[in-house]
Amino acid sequence: MAELAAKSDQNSGLPSQEHGSRLLLDLEGISKHFSGTLALDNVDFSLKSGEVHVLFGENGAGKSTLISIVAGAQRPDQGRFNFRGNPVEIFSVHHARTLGISTVFQEFSLVPQLTIEENLFLGAEENSFGVLKKSALRNKAREVLDQLGFSLSPNQRVAYLSRAEQQMVEIAKAFRSELSVLILDEPTASLTDQETDQLFTLIEQFKTKGVGVIYITHRMNEIRRIGDRITVLRDGHKVATVDADVSEEELVRLMTGRVVDQIFPSIRFQPLDTMLETNNLATADGAVTNVSMHVKRGEIVGLAGLVGSGKSDVARACFGLSRVSAGDVYLDGKKTSESSPRAMLDQGFFYVPADRRDEGLMMMRNARESMVLAALSTAEYSRGFLLRRREETVQTEKIAERLNLQPRNTERIVEHFSGGNQQKILLAKCLTRDVRLFVFDEPTVGVDVGTRVAIYRFIGQLCEAGAAVLLISSDLPEILHLTHRVYVMCNGVVTAELSGDEICQEKILQYCFRREAVEII
Repeated sequence: MAELAAKSDQNSGLPSQEHGSRLLLDLEGISKHFSGTLALDNVDFSLKSGEVHVLFGENGAGKSTLISIVAGAQRPDQGRFNFRGNPVEIFSVHHARTLGISTVFQEFSLVPQLTIEENLFLGAEENSFGVLKKSALRNKAREVLDQLGFSLSPNQRVAYLSRAEQQMVEIAKAFRSELSVLILDEPTASLTDQETDQLFTLIEQFKTKGVGVIYITHRMNEIRRIGDRITVLRDGHKVATVDADVSEEELVRLMTGRVVDQIFPSIRFQPLDTMLETNNLATADGAVTNVSMHVKRGEIVGLAGLVGSGKSDVARACFGLSRVSAGDVYLDGKKTSESSPRAMLDQGFFYVPADRRDEGLMMMRNARESMVLAALSTAEYSRGFLLRRREETVQTEKIAERLNLQPRNTERIVEHFSGGNQQKILLAKCLTRDVRLFVFDEPTVGVDVGTRVAIYRFIGQLCEAGAAVLLISSDLPEILHLTHRVYVMCNGVVTAELSGDEICQEKILQYCFRREAVEII
Protein backbone atom coordinates (compact mmCIF):
# COMPACT_ATOMS: atom_id res chain seq x y z
CA MET A 1 0.00 0.00 0.00
CA ALA A 2 2.86 2.39 0.86
CA GLU A 3 4.48 1.78 -2.56
CA LEU A 4 1.12 2.37 -4.32
CA ALA A 5 0.59 5.64 -2.46
CA ALA A 6 4.14 6.70 -3.25
CA LYS A 7 3.74 5.97 -6.98
CA SER A 8 0.42 7.77 -7.10
CA ASP A 9 1.91 10.84 -5.43
CA GLN A 10 4.91 10.85 -7.74
CA ASN A 11 2.79 10.48 -10.87
CA SER A 12 0.39 13.26 -10.01
CA GLY A 13 2.91 15.68 -8.55
CA LEU A 14 0.19 16.66 -6.08
CA PRO A 15 -0.26 15.81 -2.40
CA SER A 16 -2.79 13.14 -1.49
CA GLN A 17 -6.25 14.56 -0.82
CA GLU A 18 -6.91 13.04 2.56
CA HIS A 19 -4.94 15.81 4.27
CA GLY A 20 -7.38 18.30 2.83
CA SER A 21 -5.41 21.50 3.50
CA ARG A 22 -4.48 24.19 1.01
CA LEU A 23 -0.96 24.34 -0.38
CA LEU A 24 1.54 26.72 1.16
CA LEU A 25 4.52 25.66 -0.92
CA ASP A 26 4.72 23.88 -4.24
CA LEU A 27 8.20 23.25 -5.67
CA GLU A 28 8.44 21.79 -9.17
CA GLY A 29 11.55 20.41 -10.91
CA ILE A 30 14.09 21.91 -8.48
CA SER A 31 17.73 21.22 -9.47
CA LYS A 32 20.97 22.46 -7.90
CA HIS A 33 24.65 21.91 -8.78
CA PHE A 34 27.69 22.46 -6.54
CA SER A 35 31.15 22.35 -8.16
CA GLY A 36 30.06 19.81 -10.75
CA THR A 37 28.07 17.72 -8.24
CA LEU A 38 24.32 17.40 -8.80
CA ALA A 39 22.88 17.94 -5.31
CA LEU A 40 19.22 18.02 -6.42
CA ASP A 41 17.87 16.60 -9.66
CA ASN A 42 14.36 17.65 -10.76
CA VAL A 43 12.83 17.39 -7.27
CA ASP A 44 9.15 18.09 -6.59
CA PHE A 45 7.99 18.95 -3.08
CA SER A 46 4.81 20.38 -1.56
CA LEU A 47 3.78 21.59 1.88
CA LYS A 48 0.23 22.07 3.09
CA SER A 49 -1.16 24.42 5.66
CA GLY A 50 -1.25 22.79 9.10
CA GLU A 51 0.90 19.73 8.33
CA VAL A 52 4.33 18.41 9.33
CA HIS A 53 6.06 17.18 6.20
CA VAL A 54 9.16 15.14 7.06
CA LEU A 55 12.19 15.14 4.76
CA PHE A 56 13.91 11.76 5.08
CA GLY A 57 17.07 10.36 3.54
CA GLU A 58 20.67 9.46 4.06
CA ASN A 59 23.25 12.16 4.70
CA GLY A 60 24.11 13.67 1.34
CA ALA A 61 20.69 12.83 -0.15
CA GLY A 62 19.89 16.53 -0.72
CA LYS A 63 17.69 17.36 2.30
CA SER A 64 19.77 20.30 3.51
CA THR A 65 20.12 21.67 -0.03
CA LEU A 66 16.36 21.58 -0.50
CA ILE A 67 15.55 23.41 2.73
CA SER A 68 18.32 25.96 2.09
CA ILE A 69 16.54 26.81 -1.19
CA VAL A 70 13.18 27.18 0.58
CA ALA A 71 14.87 29.27 3.28
CA GLY A 72 16.49 31.60 0.75
CA ALA A 73 20.07 30.63 1.62
CA GLN A 74 20.55 29.07 -1.86
CA ARG A 75 18.95 29.69 -5.23
CA PRO A 76 18.03 26.78 -7.51
CA ASP A 77 19.62 26.38 -10.94
CA GLN A 78 16.22 25.48 -12.36
CA GLY A 79 12.67 24.78 -11.28
CA ARG A 80 9.58 26.68 -10.15
CA PHE A 81 8.69 27.88 -6.65
CA ASN A 82 5.08 28.68 -5.76
CA PHE A 83 4.08 30.21 -2.43
CA ARG A 84 0.38 30.37 -1.54
CA GLY A 85 -0.46 29.66 -5.17
CA ASN A 86 1.72 32.43 -6.63
CA PRO A 87 5.13 32.06 -8.31
CA VAL A 88 7.95 33.64 -6.34
CA GLU A 89 11.73 33.93 -6.38
CA ILE A 90 13.29 34.01 -2.92
CA PHE A 91 16.47 36.06 -3.01
CA SER A 92 17.69 35.81 0.58
CA VAL A 93 16.96 34.50 4.05
CA HIS A 94 15.65 37.94 4.96
CA HIS A 95 13.28 37.85 1.99
CA ALA A 96 12.04 34.40 3.07
CA ARG A 97 11.36 35.72 6.57
CA THR A 98 9.25 38.56 5.18
CA LEU A 99 7.07 35.81 3.67
CA GLY A 100 6.84 34.08 7.04
CA ILE A 101 9.38 31.33 6.23
CA SER A 102 11.73 30.73 9.18
CA THR A 103 14.43 28.07 9.42
CA VAL A 104 16.31 26.38 12.26
CA PHE A 105 19.41 24.96 10.59
CA GLN A 106 21.32 22.02 12.06
CA GLU A 107 24.50 24.11 12.19
CA PHE A 108 24.06 27.10 14.47
CA SER A 109 24.12 30.65 13.09
CA LEU A 110 24.66 32.45 16.39
CA VAL A 111 27.12 35.23 17.24
CA PRO A 112 28.87 34.02 20.44
CA GLN A 113 29.89 37.52 21.58
CA LEU A 114 26.29 38.77 21.62
CA THR A 115 23.55 38.10 24.18
CA ILE A 116 20.53 35.90 23.59
CA GLU A 117 18.23 38.88 23.00
CA GLU A 118 20.71 40.42 20.54
CA ASN A 119 20.96 37.15 18.63
CA LEU A 120 17.19 36.65 18.54
CA PHE A 121 16.57 39.98 16.82
CA LEU A 122 19.82 40.43 14.91
CA GLY A 123 18.94 42.35 11.75
CA ALA A 124 15.41 43.05 13.00
CA GLU A 125 16.12 45.38 15.91
CA GLU A 126 13.62 48.02 17.01
CA ASN A 127 15.05 51.51 17.12
CA SER A 128 14.02 55.09 17.47
CA PHE A 129 16.00 57.52 15.30
CA GLY A 130 18.90 55.06 15.22
CA VAL A 131 18.85 54.33 18.95
CA LEU A 132 18.09 50.75 19.97
CA LYS A 133 15.02 50.14 22.11
CA LYS A 134 16.81 47.77 24.48
CA SER A 135 13.96 47.37 26.95
CA ALA A 136 11.54 46.49 24.15
CA LEU A 137 14.11 44.05 22.73
CA ARG A 138 14.47 42.31 26.10
CA ASN A 139 10.73 42.14 26.69
CA LYS A 140 10.14 40.54 23.28
CA ALA A 141 12.97 38.07 23.85
CA ARG A 142 11.53 37.15 27.24
CA GLU A 143 8.11 36.65 25.64
CA VAL A 144 9.52 34.28 22.98
CA LEU A 145 11.55 32.25 25.50
CA ASP A 146 8.58 31.96 27.86
CA GLN A 147 6.34 30.86 25.02
CA LEU A 148 8.80 28.06 24.23
CA GLY A 149 9.28 27.14 27.88
CA PHE A 150 13.07 27.64 27.70
CA SER A 151 14.64 28.59 31.04
CA LEU A 152 17.08 31.15 29.66
CA SER A 153 17.75 34.78 30.53
CA PRO A 154 17.69 37.20 27.55
CA ASN A 155 20.87 38.96 28.71
CA GLN A 156 22.99 35.78 28.85
CA ARG A 157 25.97 35.82 26.47
CA VAL A 158 25.73 33.00 23.91
CA ALA A 159 29.44 32.10 24.21
CA TYR A 160 28.83 30.83 27.76
CA LEU A 161 25.82 28.65 26.94
CA SER A 162 25.93 24.87 26.62
CA ARG A 163 25.26 23.32 23.21
CA ALA A 164 21.73 22.39 24.31
CA GLU A 165 21.07 25.99 25.39
CA GLN A 166 22.44 27.30 22.09
CA GLN A 167 20.07 24.92 20.31
CA MET A 168 17.21 26.53 22.27
CA VAL A 169 18.32 30.00 21.14
CA GLU A 170 18.53 28.82 17.52
CA ILE A 171 14.97 27.49 17.76
CA ALA A 172 13.74 30.65 19.45
CA LYS A 173 15.02 32.77 16.54
CA ALA A 174 12.48 31.10 14.25
CA PHE A 175 9.59 32.14 16.51
CA ARG A 176 10.40 35.83 16.72
CA SER A 177 7.87 36.84 14.04
CA GLU A 178 4.66 35.67 12.34
CA LEU A 179 5.08 32.21 10.80
CA SER A 180 3.69 30.64 7.66
CA VAL A 181 6.36 27.98 7.16
CA LEU A 182 8.66 26.61 9.86
CA ILE A 183 11.69 24.55 8.80
CA LEU A 184 13.40 22.44 11.47
CA ASP A 185 16.63 20.53 10.71
CA GLU A 186 17.35 17.95 13.45
CA PRO A 187 16.12 20.38 16.14
CA THR A 188 16.09 17.88 19.03
CA ALA A 189 19.67 16.60 18.66
CA SER A 190 20.84 18.51 21.76
CA LEU A 191 17.57 18.77 23.69
CA THR A 192 16.39 16.83 26.72
CA ASP A 193 13.15 14.84 26.57
CA GLN A 194 11.33 17.59 28.45
CA GLU A 195 12.56 20.31 26.07
CA THR A 196 11.64 18.10 23.09
CA ASP A 197 8.12 17.69 24.51
CA GLN A 198 7.82 21.46 24.83
CA LEU A 199 8.89 21.93 21.20
CA PHE A 200 6.45 19.29 19.92
CA THR A 201 3.58 20.84 21.90
CA LEU A 202 4.36 24.17 20.28
CA ILE A 203 4.48 22.57 16.82
CA GLU A 204 1.00 21.13 17.39
CA GLN A 205 -0.26 24.55 18.42
CA PHE A 206 1.15 26.17 15.29
CA LYS A 207 -0.35 23.42 13.11
CA THR A 208 -3.82 24.34 14.39
CA LYS A 209 -3.10 27.91 13.23
CA GLY A 210 -2.28 26.73 9.72
CA VAL A 211 1.51 26.87 9.90
CA GLY A 212 3.22 24.29 7.68
CA VAL A 213 6.31 22.56 9.10
CA ILE A 214 9.17 20.99 7.13
CA TYR A 215 10.94 18.66 9.52
CA ILE A 216 14.24 16.80 9.03
CA THR A 217 14.99 13.95 11.42
CA HIS A 218 16.49 10.46 11.47
CA ARG A 219 14.52 9.45 14.55
CA MET A 220 11.62 7.13 13.78
CA ASN A 221 9.79 7.92 17.02
CA GLU A 222 9.68 11.62 16.12
CA ILE A 223 8.23 10.83 12.70
CA ARG A 224 5.52 8.71 14.32
CA ARG A 225 4.78 11.39 16.86
CA ILE A 226 4.41 14.54 14.75
CA GLY A 227 4.73 13.63 11.05
CA ASP A 228 1.87 13.71 8.55
CA ARG A 229 3.71 12.96 5.31
CA ILE A 230 7.25 11.91 4.45
CA THR A 231 9.23 12.70 1.32
CA VAL A 232 12.22 10.40 0.82
CA LEU A 233 15.28 11.69 -1.04
CA ARG A 234 18.16 9.56 -2.32
CA ASP A 235 21.25 10.87 -4.12
CA GLY A 236 19.53 14.14 -4.97
CA HIS A 237 16.39 12.49 -6.38
CA LYS A 238 12.89 12.31 -4.93
CA VAL A 239 12.12 8.62 -4.38
CA ALA A 240 8.59 8.87 -2.96
CA THR A 241 6.13 10.78 -0.80
CA VAL A 242 4.24 8.55 1.63
CA ASP A 243 2.03 8.89 4.69
CA ALA A 244 3.76 8.90 8.08
CA ASP A 245 2.28 5.55 9.10
CA VAL A 246 4.56 3.73 6.63
CA SER A 247 6.57 0.90 8.23
CA GLU A 248 10.13 1.45 9.37
CA GLU A 249 11.31 -1.34 7.06
CA GLU A 250 9.71 0.34 4.05
CA LEU A 251 11.26 3.70 4.94
CA VAL A 252 14.72 2.17 5.19
CA ARG A 253 14.20 0.44 1.83
CA LEU A 254 13.10 3.68 0.18
CA MET A 255 15.97 5.62 1.73
CA THR A 256 18.83 3.22 1.02
CA GLY A 257 17.57 1.30 -2.00
CA ARG A 258 18.16 -1.94 -0.15
CA VAL A 259 16.51 -4.04 2.53
CA VAL A 260 18.14 -3.79 5.94
CA ASP A 261 17.12 -7.01 7.66
CA GLN A 262 18.79 -6.07 10.91
CA ILE A 263 20.00 -2.60 11.84
CA PHE A 264 22.17 -3.91 14.67
CA PRO A 265 24.87 -6.51 13.96
CA SER A 266 25.42 -9.69 15.94
CA ILE A 267 28.59 -9.15 17.97
CA ARG A 268 30.73 -11.85 19.58
CA PHE A 269 31.79 -10.77 23.07
CA GLN A 270 34.92 -12.40 24.52
CA PRO A 271 35.81 -10.37 27.64
CA LEU A 272 39.47 -10.62 28.60
CA ASP A 273 41.58 -8.45 30.91
CA THR A 274 40.40 -5.11 32.28
CA MET A 275 41.51 -2.13 30.19
CA LEU A 276 39.77 0.79 31.94
CA GLU A 277 38.75 1.06 35.59
CA THR A 278 37.53 3.90 37.79
CA ASN A 279 37.23 3.81 41.57
CA ASN A 280 34.96 6.39 43.29
CA LEU A 281 35.69 8.91 40.55
CA ALA A 282 34.62 12.54 41.06
CA THR A 283 35.26 15.64 39.00
CA ALA A 284 36.08 19.16 40.14
CA ASP A 285 32.99 20.65 38.45
CA GLY A 286 30.65 18.29 40.35
CA ALA A 287 29.25 16.65 37.21
CA VAL A 288 30.54 13.27 38.46
CA THR A 289 30.47 12.57 42.20
CA ASN A 290 31.10 8.84 42.74
CA VAL A 291 31.58 6.48 39.81
CA SER A 292 33.16 3.03 39.89
CA MET A 293 33.15 0.99 36.69
CA HIS A 294 35.37 -1.13 34.45
CA VAL A 295 35.69 -2.04 30.77
CA LYS A 296 37.40 -5.19 29.49
CA ARG A 297 38.98 -5.99 26.18
CA GLY A 298 36.61 -7.86 23.87
CA GLU A 299 33.41 -6.26 25.16
CA ILE A 300 31.26 -3.21 24.56
CA VAL A 301 30.15 -1.52 27.78
CA GLY A 302 27.28 0.95 27.59
CA LEU A 303 27.02 4.13 29.64
CA ALA A 304 23.38 5.24 29.68
CA GLY A 305 21.55 8.14 31.26
CA LEU A 306 19.56 11.26 30.57
CA VAL A 307 21.12 14.50 29.35
CA GLY A 308 23.01 15.97 32.31
CA SER A 309 23.42 12.63 34.10
CA GLY A 310 27.21 12.88 33.91
CA LYS A 311 27.78 9.99 31.51
CA SER A 312 29.91 12.01 29.07
CA ASP A 313 31.75 13.68 31.94
CA VAL A 314 33.03 10.30 33.14
CA ALA A 315 34.75 9.65 29.82
CA ARG A 316 36.14 13.17 29.60
CA ALA A 317 37.61 12.86 33.08
CA CYS A 318 39.20 9.49 32.25
CA PHE A 319 40.72 10.96 29.08
CA GLY A 320 42.13 14.00 30.90
CA LEU A 321 39.74 16.62 29.53
CA SER A 322 38.13 17.30 32.93
CA ARG A 323 39.95 17.63 36.25
CA VAL A 324 39.59 14.73 38.67
CA SER A 325 38.97 15.86 42.25
CA ALA A 326 38.70 12.44 43.91
CA GLY A 327 39.02 8.75 43.10
CA ASP A 328 41.31 6.94 40.69
CA VAL A 329 41.48 6.03 37.00
CA TYR A 330 43.40 2.95 35.85
CA LEU A 331 44.35 2.15 32.27
CA ASP A 332 45.57 -1.41 31.73
CA GLY A 333 46.25 -1.65 35.46
CA LYS A 334 48.28 1.57 35.69
CA LYS A 335 47.04 4.58 37.62
CA THR A 336 46.47 7.51 35.23
CA SER A 337 44.25 9.92 37.18
CA GLU A 338 46.39 12.98 36.43
CA SER A 339 47.24 12.16 32.79
CA SER A 340 46.69 14.52 29.86
CA PRO A 341 44.85 13.65 26.64
CA ARG A 342 48.21 13.42 24.86
CA ALA A 343 49.45 10.89 27.43
CA MET A 344 46.26 8.87 27.15
CA LEU A 345 46.57 8.76 23.35
CA ASP A 346 50.12 7.47 23.70
CA GLN A 347 48.83 4.70 25.99
CA GLY A 348 46.23 3.54 23.45
CA PHE A 349 43.13 5.36 24.76
CA PHE A 350 41.08 7.22 22.13
CA TYR A 351 38.04 9.36 22.99
CA VAL A 352 35.65 10.25 20.13
CA PRO A 353 33.71 13.36 21.29
CA ALA A 354 30.00 13.96 20.78
CA ASP A 355 30.48 17.39 19.18
CA ARG A 356 32.33 16.77 15.93
CA ARG A 357 32.32 20.43 14.85
CA ASP A 358 33.73 22.09 17.96
CA GLU A 359 35.90 19.30 19.36
CA GLY A 360 36.46 16.62 16.74
CA LEU A 361 37.22 18.08 13.33
CA MET A 362 38.90 21.02 11.61
CA MET A 363 35.94 22.07 9.52
CA MET A 364 37.84 24.43 7.20
CA ARG A 365 40.73 22.02 6.51
CA ASN A 366 40.71 18.91 4.36
CA ALA A 367 39.64 15.47 5.56
CA ARG A 368 43.19 14.07 5.46
CA GLU A 369 44.44 16.63 7.97
CA SER A 370 41.56 15.98 10.37
CA MET A 371 42.07 12.21 10.14
CA VAL A 372 45.77 12.30 11.08
CA LEU A 373 45.65 15.19 13.57
CA ALA A 374 45.84 12.94 16.64
CA ALA A 375 48.67 10.84 15.13
CA LEU A 376 51.10 13.49 13.85
CA SER A 377 53.57 12.78 16.64
CA THR A 378 53.88 9.09 15.71
CA ALA A 379 56.73 7.74 13.61
CA GLU A 380 54.32 6.67 10.88
CA TYR A 381 53.37 10.26 10.06
CA SER A 382 56.42 12.31 11.04
CA ARG A 383 60.20 12.24 11.23
CA GLY A 384 61.41 14.77 13.74
CA PHE A 385 59.87 18.08 12.72
CA LEU A 386 59.01 16.90 9.19
CA LEU A 387 55.61 15.50 8.31
CA ARG A 388 55.34 12.48 6.00
CA ARG A 389 52.66 13.85 3.68
CA ARG A 390 52.85 10.96 1.21
CA GLU A 391 52.26 8.47 4.01
CA GLU A 392 49.34 10.59 5.23
CA THR A 393 47.72 10.39 1.81
CA VAL A 394 48.26 6.64 1.42
CA GLN A 395 46.93 5.73 4.87
CA THR A 396 43.96 8.10 4.89
CA GLU A 397 42.82 6.87 1.49
CA LYS A 398 42.86 3.31 2.83
CA ILE A 399 40.82 4.37 5.85
CA ALA A 400 38.39 6.35 3.66
CA GLU A 401 37.81 3.20 1.62
CA ARG A 402 37.30 1.10 4.74
CA LEU A 403 34.68 3.52 6.09
CA ASN A 404 33.12 4.11 2.65
CA LEU A 405 33.64 7.87 2.80
CA GLN A 406 31.52 9.63 0.16
CA PRO A 407 32.90 11.22 -1.90
CA ARG A 408 36.17 9.28 -1.60
CA ASN A 409 38.29 12.43 -1.61
CA THR A 410 40.45 13.05 1.45
CA GLU A 411 41.57 16.43 0.07
CA ARG A 412 38.02 17.77 0.21
CA ILE A 413 37.26 20.39 2.88
CA VAL A 414 35.47 18.77 5.84
CA GLU A 415 32.74 21.44 5.81
CA HIS A 416 31.75 20.31 2.32
CA PHE A 417 30.95 16.74 3.38
CA SER A 418 27.47 15.74 4.55
CA GLY A 419 26.92 15.27 8.30
CA GLY A 420 27.15 11.47 8.09
CA ASN A 421 30.41 11.60 6.17
CA GLN A 422 31.80 14.16 8.62
CA GLN A 423 31.05 11.58 11.32
CA LYS A 424 32.99 8.98 9.33
CA ILE A 425 35.97 11.35 9.18
CA LEU A 426 35.73 11.72 12.96
CA LEU A 427 35.76 7.93 13.40
CA ALA A 428 38.66 7.67 10.97
CA LYS A 429 40.85 9.56 13.44
CA CYS A 430 40.94 6.59 15.79
CA LEU A 431 42.27 4.33 13.01
CA THR A 432 45.41 6.38 12.37
CA ARG A 433 47.23 5.07 15.46
CA ASP A 434 47.35 2.01 17.70
CA VAL A 435 44.33 2.03 20.01
CA ARG A 436 43.34 -0.51 22.67
CA LEU A 437 40.47 1.40 24.30
CA PHE A 438 37.83 3.19 22.22
CA VAL A 439 35.31 5.53 23.85
CA PHE A 440 32.49 6.61 21.54
CA ASP A 441 30.42 9.51 22.88
CA GLU A 442 27.06 9.73 21.03
CA PRO A 443 28.60 8.31 17.81
CA THR A 444 25.44 8.46 15.67
CA VAL A 445 23.98 11.88 16.50
CA GLY A 446 22.50 13.43 13.38
CA VAL A 447 23.28 10.56 10.99
CA ASP A 448 20.91 8.52 8.86
CA VAL A 449 19.98 4.86 9.20
CA GLY A 450 22.39 3.70 6.49
CA THR A 451 25.33 5.45 8.17
CA ARG A 452 24.21 4.10 11.55
CA VAL A 453 24.41 0.54 10.21
CA ALA A 454 27.97 1.20 9.00
CA ILE A 455 29.00 2.73 12.36
CA TYR A 456 27.46 -0.15 14.34
CA ARG A 457 29.33 -2.70 12.23
CA PHE A 458 32.55 -0.72 12.66
CA ILE A 459 32.18 -0.68 16.46
CA GLY A 460 31.37 -4.40 16.46
CA GLN A 461 34.47 -5.19 14.40
CA LEU A 462 36.68 -3.28 16.84
CA CYS A 463 35.27 -5.28 19.75
CA GLU A 464 35.68 -8.64 17.99
CA ALA A 465 39.29 -7.72 17.18
CA GLY A 466 39.97 -7.55 20.93
CA ALA A 467 39.59 -3.85 21.69
CA ALA A 468 37.81 -2.49 24.76
CA VAL A 469 34.85 -0.28 23.82
CA LEU A 470 32.88 2.15 25.98
CA LEU A 471 29.70 3.35 24.25
CA ILE A 472 28.05 6.48 25.66
CA SER A 473 24.62 7.01 24.16
CA SER A 474 21.27 8.68 24.75
CA ASP A 475 19.78 6.43 22.05
CA LEU A 476 18.27 3.57 24.03
CA PRO A 477 18.17 1.03 21.15
CA GLU A 478 21.96 1.42 20.74
CA ILE A 479 22.46 0.52 24.39
CA LEU A 480 20.01 -2.38 24.22
CA HIS A 481 21.39 -4.00 21.06
CA LEU A 482 25.13 -3.28 21.06
CA THR A 483 26.35 -3.69 24.60
CA HIS A 484 27.58 -6.60 26.75
CA ARG A 485 27.15 -4.72 30.03
CA VAL A 486 25.51 -1.39 30.90
CA TYR A 487 26.11 1.19 33.60
CA VAL A 488 23.19 3.57 34.16
CA MET A 489 23.84 7.05 35.56
CA CYS A 490 21.73 9.70 37.24
CA ASN A 491 22.94 12.94 38.86
CA GLY A 492 26.62 12.05 38.60
CA VAL A 493 26.46 8.58 40.15
CA VAL A 494 26.04 5.02 38.86
CA THR A 495 22.59 3.77 39.79
CA ALA A 496 22.84 0.31 38.22
CA GLU A 497 25.09 -2.16 36.46
CA LEU A 498 23.12 -4.45 34.14
CA SER A 499 24.10 -7.47 32.08
CA GLY A 500 22.47 -10.25 30.07
CA ASP A 501 18.66 -10.29 30.29
CA GLU A 502 18.77 -7.37 32.74
CA ILE A 503 19.57 -5.05 29.81
CA CYS A 504 16.04 -4.02 28.92
CA GLN A 505 14.24 -0.74 28.36
CA GLU A 506 12.17 -0.87 31.54
CA LYS A 507 15.15 -1.35 33.87
CA ILE A 508 17.36 1.21 32.15
CA LEU A 509 14.64 3.87 32.29
CA GLN A 510 13.90 2.98 35.91
CA TYR A 511 17.50 3.61 36.92
CA CYS A 512 17.82 6.74 34.75
CA PHE A 513 15.50 8.47 37.24
CA ARG A 514 16.88 6.84 40.39
CA ARG A 515 18.98 9.34 42.29
CA GLU A 516 20.84 7.20 44.82
CA ALA A 517 23.98 5.27 43.90
CA VAL A 518 24.16 1.49 44.17
CA GLU A 519 27.11 -0.59 45.21
CA ILE A 520 28.74 -2.29 42.22
CA ILE A 521 30.25 -5.64 43.16
